[in-house]
Amino acid sequence: MKTGWLIIAVGLILLSCMRTNNNTAGDHAAFTGETGEIKLIVLAPGHFHANLLQKSSMWQVNDSVFVYAATEDAGLKQYLSAIESFNQRDENPTNWQTAVYTGDDFLNKMATDKRGNVVVLAGNNKEKTGYILSAVDAGLNVLSDKPMAINQGDFFLLEEAYANAETQNVLLYDMMTERYDMLNIIEKELINDPDLFGELQSGTPEDPAVYMESIHHFYKEVSGRPLIRPAWYYDVEQQGEGIADVTTHLIDLLFWKCFSGQSIDHTRDIGNISSTHWPTEITLAQFTKSTGETALPDYLQKYLDNSLLKVYANGTVSFDVKNRNVGLKVIWNYQAPEGSGDTFMSVVKGTKAILKTVQDKEQDFVKQLYVQKPEGLDENEFSDNLQKTIGKIQTTYPFVSVSLTSNKGEYLVNIPTEDREGHESHFKYVAESFFGFLINGEMPEWEKTNTLAKYYITTKAVEIAQERDCH
Repeated sequence: MKTGWLIIAVGLILLSCMRTNNNTAGDHAAFTGETGEIKLIVLAPGHFHANLLQKSSMWQVNDSVFVYAATEDAGLKQYLSAIESFNQRDENPTNWQTAVYTGDDFLNKMATDKRGNVVVLAGNNKEKTGYILSAVDAGLNVLSDKPMAINQGDFFLLEEAYANAETQNVLLYDMMTERYDMLNIIEKELINDPDLFGELQSGTPEDPAVYMESIHHFYKEVSGRPLIRPAWYYDVEQQGEGIADVTTHLIDLLFWKCFSGQSIDHTRDIGNISSTHWPTEITLAQFTKSTGETALPDYLQKYLDNSLLKVYANGTVSFDVKNRNVGLKVIWNYQAPEGSGDTFMSVVKGTKAILKTVQDKEQDFVKQLYVQKPEGLDENEFSDNLQKTIGKIQTTYPFVSVSLTSNKGEYLVNIPTEDREGHESHFKYVAESFFGFLINGEMPEWEKTNTLAKYYITTKAVEIAQERDCH
């Protein structure tokens, strides 16, 4: 295999035999907040989230970025193409100068070179947790896309990585972009106003206090062009099952909103995990349309049943956290019906108010937030409390308002679409939060405990669902 460096600068592509330089930020004891002191190492890019961190220039981040990968595969090519497009765009172009190393020894080379101080991971999930551990053990900080673990073996590696991060005095962080969605920010404010929301109900496994349901699609068109998935996206051993992947955002939002600032210990605060899973059946024609591949790779052959590829992307998870019952459901269909798209719904039940988020046809597939008066509460008192809470929120977010819907006791929380930034912009905010932790030299303890609790739930749920198949 050809091994070596490829240096890519603005408008310049050349081969170089770059000399290893170990005197870089990997050896720095502390971050000071100086311009450009964050030096990125992008490891095995395979998902477009890897490049979204670089969509905009950030003053903390050095323009020189080092990329390590085994081969120049589709994931690496997509990453480099995206970075080049950011550099060449007319409006606010970036100035990334990318040095690429490819070779079988890329992981060891990354660890010994230490050309940067923050490793970015977004790609194939099969080896990701091992990459996280290797980077941490090399004394490098890690900013990882979800999921950080897709099975119980990965979870134990993740526990080890967090323990070693403390020894190495580095930080490990999960890219939880949904916290920066304006609707989620406003819902958190509502939940944490006891005059309006009261307390989170206990619920039951059959009628949980928090329920979330998320429906996605393998094949979709963006700007009239198909979104091409890598073939490994259909392999749950590489991508992860649906209940190990999408649920990471759902559980993170649950902890972040309903247990704000609280540490959740998976050894004592999580209980009664149960789960189910079932496959989405994909034809060869559908697979080809989605990936551009005309034949199934060998690693997918074991999922074939009567010429249908069975992908365990669907499932349910239920558990309790601090004695509150939670239910989750994730579905991946192949393609949305004409005129529709991904959908989402959630219900969060407080003793004084019920919050509902709905993204469906009625909402033109834009998430909308509703507040429902529980039965037995005085309408005037409920309305007054809601208006007071919205008034407090308006001091920070003046564009938020509330109005009655046609349903009795239900109010729509109006969050104008022009005041909601898109998903791609959230990556910058995640990065900036992480960089703040690096400058402070620490991050809140709950970030670590709650990340481990999240992956304990998701990976245990996969194990339980798979065991059900054996009985």
